[in-house]
Formats: sequence, C-alpha cells, structure tokens
Amino acid sequence: MKYCNEHFKLVEERLGFPQEAVEVFEGIAQKIENSKSFSEKFEKTLNKYMTPKAHDFGDMCDDMKKLAFIYRVKEYSLTLVWLIVASEKVLALYKEKGISEDIFWDSMMDLKYKFQECVDCKEVYGTFVGHWYTGFYELNRFALGRFQFENSTFGVRDEFVTKAGIKIKKGDKTVGFHIPSSGVPLTDEVRLDAYKKAYEFFKDQRRDDGLLIFECGSWLLYEGNREILPEKSNTIKFMNDFEIIESNPKDKFNDAWRVFGKYGYKSAKHWPEDSSMRRAFKNHVLSGGKTGGGHGVIVFDGEKIVR
Repeated sequence: MKYCNEHFKLVEERLGFPQEAVEVFEGIAQKIENSKSFSEKFEKTLNKYMTPKAHDFGDMCDDMKKLAFIYRVKEYSLTLVWLIVASEKVLALYKEKGISEDIFWDSMMDLKYKFQECVDCKEVYGTFVGHWYTGFYELNRFALGRFQFENSTFGVRDEFVTKAGIKIKKGDKTVGFHIPSSGVPLTDEVRLDAYKKAYEFFKDQRRDDGLLIFECGSWLLYEGNREILPEKSNTIKFMNDFEIIESNPKDKFNDAWRVFGKYGYKSAKHWPEDSSMRRAFKNHVLSGGKTGGGHGVIVFDGEKIVR
C-alpha cells in the first residue's frame, strides 16, 4: 500500500512542516512501503485502532515504539507518520458527517503544535503525545477559533452554583476545552470569537435555557498565577472569564515544559528568561513560590459570558 500519497503530502503542506521534517516523514513512509513485513504490521495497527472508530491511541503509541525498534526508525517520528496516514480516514468522516473541511484542517493543525513541542522538548521530528489524538480522530474534539472543544459532562463536584445563580449538577452536559500551544495571544477578541464558534457548533450540548457551559482544567487556571503574572496580561484575562471551582498548588511545576520546552525538565536555575512569562515563572519558583492547576466554568449565552 502507498502511504506517502497525495493526502500525506497535502497534510505536510497544509500544516507547514519544515523541509527537513518532511524528508524524515516521507522517508519513513517509503520505508514502510518498501518492506512487506513493516507494511503488514503498520496496516494492522491502522485497522486495529481506527475501526470501527478511533480508540486506544495510547496502545497505538506502544505499538509504534515496538515497530520503531524493530525497523530502526525514531518512535516519535513513526507515531506522527501514523497519525498523518490515519487522518485520511478522519477527513472522509468529516465529509460523510457534513462537517466543514476548514474545521478539519484547523483541528489537524494540532499535529504541527505538538510537533513543535516535540522538537522543543525532545529535539526529534515527531510527537511524544500520540495518545492525545484519540479525541480528534473519533470526532469528539474540534478546533474552533483559538481553542479546542469537546463534548463532556460536569463531574468535578456534585453541584456548583455560579455567582449568577446558575446551578450545574454532576452529569450535566458541558463543553470541555483545551488551549493549544499555537502561539496566538489570548486577547479578548480571540477568546470571544472561539466561544461564539463553539456555541454554534455544540448545539446539542446547550441547556434547555439556551446556555452553554464551558469547562476547563489547566495550569493556566491556578489562582496563584495572579501573584506571578501582571493583572493586565492575557493569561489573567483568560482566567477572569471563568468561575474557578478548584485551584490547588503543587510541590513541583510539572507543566514547566509547556513554558520552557526542554529546559523545563531541568532545575529552575537553568530555565531561560527570554520572555516575560518565562522570567515571571522562573523568578517565582526560585523565590519559593508555588505553581499548580485549576478547574473552572464559563456560562455563555451565545454572545457574552453570563456572570
């Protein structure tokens, strides 16, 4: 079977991978094509994890690790090749379900974002979080504007009442969302645009009163970030969109790699200071400050946040 096909090259082009990475990915795809045993094993994983729908990508990554060892290619590069090949079926599903192809390409851009994280953290062309893509490939997670949204249900508490008196109970429909490392600033306009797009897309998740509940868990929602970052920073403005339900400090900044790349795995004294956010977090941690994570909700009526 030909894996380095028209779709494969279109993905590389649309996502804008650098030429060196393209050569690596196409070299692996052609190596699979030229080896009967490699091709058979690779095809078996495609059938296994994409049928009847995408599932268990964590196990897929384990299989890629084994195949990478046997056929002497880099594990993370092979994982990204698999995701590019499998995305052809995802595109067909988008068309079958009448979902905009623009949303497909916007969603697939996450492959580029995670590619860059892999380069920054592992110095390898590929992805080290292949398990993350189950949600995209099973058509439950979509990029809509700056954020990525998915069907979810409220479960962080049995019940939560917002300041506006809106009651959210365990099991209620919500729309979870994620903040990809696209580099696009979290401005007021960008955030509102994403909320509006998600409100239109996730009609089935709306409440009977027409409201949509967004929820998010992230290191960006740690209340202590207010001590680290300027009040007028986009990150703090993003936090202010939410009513924070939980916020907990952690002994170690496990998300340091999201800010510092490969240096995040080292002690704080080695963290670079080439951006205001990096300087702020480094100074905070070196002075004994805590980092952590939080979970919050946004109630949206289609035009504005209901407070």
